[in-house]
Amino acid sequence: MSNTVLHKANERGHANHGWLNSHHTFSFGGYYNPNAMNFGALRVLNDDVVSGGMGFGRHPHDNMEIISIPLEGDLEHKDSMGNTAIIREGDIQAMSAGTGIYHSEQNAHENQAVKFLQIWIYPNQKNVEPRYDQLTLNLEDRHNRLQQVLSPNKDDAGIWIYQNAWFHMGKFDKGVSTDYAIKGGKNNGVYAFVLKGDVSINCQQLNTRDGFGIWGVDSISITADTDAEFLLMEVPMIF
Repeated sequence: MSNTVLHKANERGHANHGWLNSHHTFSFGGYYNPNAMNFGALRVLNDDVVSGGMGFGRHPHDNMEIISIPLEGDLEHKDSMGNTAIIREGDIQAMSAGTGIYHSEQNAHENQAVKFLQIWIYPNQKNVEPRYDQLTLNLEDRHNRLQQVLSPNKDDAGIWIYQNAWFHMGKFDKGVSTDYAIKGGKNNGVYAFVLKGDVSINCQQLNTRDGFGIWGVDSISITADTDAEFLLMEVPMIF
């Protein structure tokens, strides 16, 4: 029997700090919703806009898989492992915080905002050695098909993390449909986040920035009701 959860865009938590305008799908910071704590191993899905020249100062993390997906602009990353990098639209970044890291994230430009998704996933191994991974994706590989951008496998497409999770991104023309088969077995579910446009998943209509989770199924059907972009996050529901 399938189970679902729907998070409409306008029902998310919202925090506007001036330099940071953030929407929280799940409880985060000053936003607490006991009915929106997580979706299985997916703990945080923040939709962030950072003003020019501003950013997150040096701060710690541990025992969390942290994924950043830039949607617009350039984000400068620095961390205690010695990494300094710029991540841009079309890139994906992952950190295994493990035994502990410090990092900062700064808008690389003074005169334009940077928009990105910040995603946290509970790991399946604790206290691993911290690691950093970044990849530039071919955006054409998601036109009217699902592009795998993350998996648990070092040798598979996309980046990898310490969890039985797979991410796919799609940029579909209106009317295009596809199916997505669950990869991780019966204990996994899929959380879909619509970046742009209107999408139907298993007949549930979704609009820009809506989120929809479904589990207890072997596959899901996806149709772009308009030109649309979306992210699918398959994660364990039991972990």
